[in-house]
Amino acid sequence: MKAIWNNKVIAESDDIVTLEGNSYFPAESVNNDLISKSDSKSVCPWKGIASYYDIHVDGKINKAAAWYYPEPKIAAKEIRGRVAFWKGVEILED
Repeated sequence: MKAIWNNKVIAESDDIVTLEGNSYFPAESVNNDLISKSDSKSVCPWKGIASYYDIHVDGKINKAAAWYYPEPKIAAKEIRGRVAFWKGVEILED
């Protein structure tokens, strides 16, 4: 699968975990040249505290368009070390 924004592949992997309709990519599959840490955070009662990345492509910024759980709760342990996308990021199967 691929995560694409502004015609650029942000992440690509065959090792996807799907949770609540979101595709979580392994962190190592994300192009680190296209993301930067965001100050945004949110809380899920059963997954824990989410942190976010901004996506940067060709001078455009998609703020907090990727998220991850640095320390997910036990119920969501399968998404540790994984990143998911939203805000217009397309998730496509190869």
